[in-house]
Amino acid sequence: MLLKDIKVIELGQNLAGPYGTQILADLGAEVLKVERPTGDDSRNWGTKISSDTTTMYQTLNRNKKSISLDLRLDHDKKRLMGFLEEADIFLHNLRPGSCTKLGLGAKRLRNKFPQLIYCDVGAFGHIGPLKDLPGYEPLMQAYGGLVSINGHPQGPEARVAVSLVDLGTGMWSAIGALAALHHRSKAGIGCVINTSLYETALAWGNFHMAEYRATGKVPPRQATGHPAVVPYQAFDASDGPFMILAGNDRIFARLAPILGKPNWVNDPRFKSNPGRVKNRDAILNDIQQIVSKEPRDIWVERLRNSGVPSAPIQTIPQVLDTPQTLGLNILQPVPGTPLTLVGLPISINGERPAMRMPPPSLGNANDEIP
Repeated sequence: MLLKDIKVIELGQNLAGPYGTQILADLGAEVLKVERPTGDDSRNWGTKISSDTTTMYQTLNRNKKSISLDLRLDHDKKRLMGFLEEADIFLHNLRPGSCTKLGLGAKRLRNKFPQLIYCDVGAFGHIGPLKDLPGYEPLMQAYGGLVSINGHPQGPEARVAVSLVDLGTGMWSAIGALAALHHRSKAGIGCVINTSLYETALAWGNFHMAEYRATGKVPPRQATGHPAVVPYQAFDASDGPFMILAGNDRIFARLAPILGKPNWVNDPRFKSNPGRVKNRDAILNDIQQIVSKEPRDIWVERLRNSGVPSAPIQTIPQVLDTPQTLGLNILQPVPGTPLTLVGLPISINGERPAMRMPPPSLGNANDEIP
């Protein structure tokens, strides 16, 4: 395990913080999850799996131990300080200002524990006029512009269903912590890592912002498509939708004959991607008419055999049963539950990190850890 002997204290809740420490736990770190006596709020998000866990909690907290503390009490705060004395990384995503009020702010802990890597996961960022406000995923997708660019062009704006801002922020936090560990191995001291939901939302919208700066126009919503690449979206076969992705002109040259249109390769409107983008409606309508005449499995096989990226649009049940998902050995059973959870999407020397411990019940290490 790459992070064996690295000790992490998580004062996390909901998604971003716990996801960041779960990445470190999957890589072998020893993660102690410190929870309020009532537990992480995500213990009540989603379908109940056990008396004090839900589907949401289960997806974010494997390979950790839990201890419940009331940090308003001196005794419990003293216990936490004892944990921090031996810790390599402290990560929290409490409401801005909460840790400072508890005497756990970055300046105080870094002065007391110079080796500590302090990861502060915020809402709007550690600087700026909104730095003290709390926030959640849907708020950041909306305020960060992501809702405005998602959805069907003729339909309403839409939130991205996956919590990509929360999970992305957890990833940045883990990346920052790993970089800080490397820095500490050279410099001998820790540092403060600041991440936030809003900064992640801004990062995900970077291309659309660049297009706006360059052209004065925001790329329109494209449903399953892409504003800068054509064809690069879903089409309806005779029995359901599937994707055709001609990510460059070389792939398009392979696609055109399969569609029965070899002349497109030399057509001034379509032979280059800029031309296809300019003539988007014409080529997309033509492709739709062609593919609607046969089942999607026929098209997907035909396209894949010719080196054109293609796949059906699958439902979640279909994804769980598809041979590629099963072949990756990424679905890890949770002992004592009906769940299989997606493991860390990283393999090390061909092996995926195992689930060493199922997501913990509240305070499962209260008696184990002094």
